[in-house]
Parts: sequence; C-alpha cells; structure tokens
Amino acid sequence: STGYGDELTWAAVWLYKATRNVRYVEQAENFYTKFRIKDRPNEFFYNKKVAGIQLLLAEQTQRPEYKAATKSFCDYSIKEQLRTPHGLIFIDKSGTLSHAANVAFICLQAAIGLNISQSTYINFAKEQIDYILGSKGRSYLVGYGLNYPKQPHHSASSCPDLPEPCGWKQFTWKGPNPQILYGALVSGPDQNDHYEDIRDEFLYNEVTLDYNAGFQSTVAGLIYCDKVMKRE
Repeated sequence: STGYGDELTWAAVWLYKATRNVRYVEQAENFYTKFRIKDRPNEFFYNKKVAGIQLLLAEQTQRPEYKAATKSFCDYSIKEQLRTPHGLIFIDKSGTLSHAANVAFICLQAAIGLNISQSTYINFAKEQIDYILGSKGRSYLVGYGLNYPKQPHHSASSCPDLPEPCGWKQFTWKGPNPQILYGALVSGPDQNDHYEDIRDEFLYNEVTLDYNAGFQSTVAGLIYCDKVMKRE
C-alpha cells in the first residue's frame, strides 16, 4: 500500500455497517477529512479504496456530499475515462480488465443502492462485463465463451497430470495449460484491444484473486438487476 489513510477510513465505515456503533462512522468521517479523501479518484482497487469509501458513506449516511462524490466518480469514468477502440475503459495495463470491472461494480452499486442514474450506470456495467465475456470477439474468462485464454500465468494450471513432474520446463512450454483454470479472469488487453495468449506474458495473462473480485461482484449485481426488473 502507498498510504494507510484509505485503509483506516475503509475499516471504520465497514465496522459501522456491521455494528451500527455511531463511533465508527464518526471515525470514518474524521479520517475522510484528515486524509483528504474527498477528491475524485480515477480508479478503485486494493491500493486506492476512495471510490468505495465514498459509496459506503453515501449508503450509510445518505448525505448529499458523499452521493455527489460517487456520482462524480462514475460520470467521469463513463464519459471521460480513456477507452480502448472497442469501448473498454482503460486505467492501467496491469489488471486492465479488473480495473474496468471494479469501476463497473461501484457504478452498478450506486445505481442499485443509491438510485443514481440507474439506466446509465447499469448499461455501463453490462457493457464492460459483455466485453470481458466475449462481445468483441473473445472471452477473457478462462473456460468460458469464445476463444478464452488457454495459457493463464498460473503455476498449477500449467502442470501436467500427476505423477508427471512440474517445473520451469512446463511453465515455458508453448501449448495450452494442461489444467483449465475455470473462472479465472486474466489481466487482459492493452489500450488498443491487443491481447496475447502467452503464459509468460503476465501483463496479458496474469490471474489473481483481486482481478476476479470486482468482476464476479458486478456479474452478481447484473443478475440481481435482471431478476428485479423481470419481477417489476
């Protein structure tokens, strides 16, 4: 982490949500001011939790300033953030798809939980997830859809069946991984939608738990929205 202010604020607001103890939300708001967290962020991930803090504070307090901060983040992301030619928002080459999914999750939650720009934010989230799942010609989710990644950067996935040995020779082998790492989201394409399905090209094919987190949360949210809309 490059700073602990957002972690302290994040922890305090979650403790308030869990316990309803007012001292925690007071701490969260004090940290929010002390660490100057009110500025609009450009991303949401493990090292920069500001957008999530603003959303949680908006949900828990219903104060206009936090709602406005969340709206500002989503409106900037949708209207002004850099995009690839095929429409994926592009924040960083390391975890390209996870950054897009994380932003989609924040905006989807703002639509569902705060009733902000519902149709716009829901459509944006769906657009980003559709890209990940193959709407532009290939899926980036291992084991799912059209032309999914065959060589994710993952040691166990690149190992042959036991009792065959597994080491660097297997890692550098150019064929598909012997084990399919179902459900793993790879880092993804560059800002020009270019992608290489090569195991040792980790900037394209790295897989991590945090890469999957926002993606799976957004998919769950979209399924929820679909069910609610069908009931209505």
